[in-house]
Amino acid sequence: MKVYGLGIIGFGGMANHHVANIAINDRLKIAGIYDIDTHRQEVALEKGFKVYKSAEELLNDDNVDIVLVATPNNFHKMYSIQALKKGKAVICEKPVTMSSGELAEIMEVAKQENGIFTVHQNRRMDKDYLMVKQAISDGLLGDVFSIESRVQGARGVPEGWRQYKVAGGGMLLDWGVHLIDQIMMMIPEKVVSVYTHMFSIKYPEVDDYFKLLFRFESGKSALIEVGTCNFIALPRWYAAGDTGSLIIKDWNCEGKVIRAKHTEEQWEEEIVYTKAGPTKTMAPRRKDTTEEIELVEPDTDYTKTYQNLIDRIEGKAEILVKPEEAMRVMKVMEAAFESHETGKAIELNI
Repeated sequence: MKVYGLGIIGFGGMANHHVANIAINDRLKIAGIYDIDTHRQEVALEKGFKVYKSAEELLNDDNVDIVLVATPNNFHKMYSIQALKKGKAVICEKPVTMSSGELAEIMEVAKQENGIFTVHQNRRMDKDYLMVKQAISDGLLGDVFSIESRVQGARGVPEGWRQYKVAGGGMLLDWGVHLIDQIMMMIPEKVVSVYTHMFSIKYPEVDDYFKLLFRFESGKSALIEVGTCNFIALPRWYAAGDTGSLIIKDWNCEGKVIRAKHTEEQWEEEIVYTKAGPTKTMAPRRKDTTEEIELVEPDTDYTKTYQNLIDRIEGKAEILVKPEEAMRVMKVMEAAFESHETGKAIELNI
């Protein structure tokens, strides 16, 4: 069977993540690397890879069948289009482009060249996401009406291009693209409105904290929150349905569902007194009326993206991450930026 040569443009942290995953697939080999940074070129040489003097040299190499674009975001469109015009299959890091207009240009070139183009939305394979998706699909929560997804840290924005607007930095483009994609894959409905509040707490050029609320056509809502100044983090996931609730605390995927055994609950006759004060509406349910279900970590495979790309090249499968799906995510993010700038909810139909 043919072994496909993969050329990498941009040899930073994510490229090394790809190298580790690609090594598992015996149908792929690294044909070579190009990076504008001489230090990264030296690192590639130390790892035993061929280093090209230019992107053009890489793209003109007949040994390169697939091009991975792993540069800062503002170079994604340029290199993706150049690679497609050279007849290469392309896998582009996220966010796919700086705007939906740029993505539309890539998609048009891919159509004209009859090329293959996909986006590395690797967090579709995250265990925590798959646990939530499966629990909802299995009906453990009943009719789900609200999902909250958060990624929070306290170390600020990493050094480098993520701190600069011109390079497509900021947390909405860095992490928001993943969380939006996960929610939209989980709820296969049109998004009808987006409202966002963004902060630039320590990095004036980009957002380092944001809250994004979006609503689907059925009335379901999702809240996405990403922060880099959270010394106490909220749960990674919280979802609510009409008969149950789900929580996953953190990256360790410790999660559970608590759901009602019975659809009706009798009210206590008297007000319940708690340390925080008296309540009746928010009095806890009796334990005998609910059950707890521990969530099980699923098997996952971060290398399936590459095998899927090979299968697509050979006409055996559809691409897993379709450009049209990336386009919907881009349009939600654009609406999120517009919402923050105007202070208003943005109506959509995507």
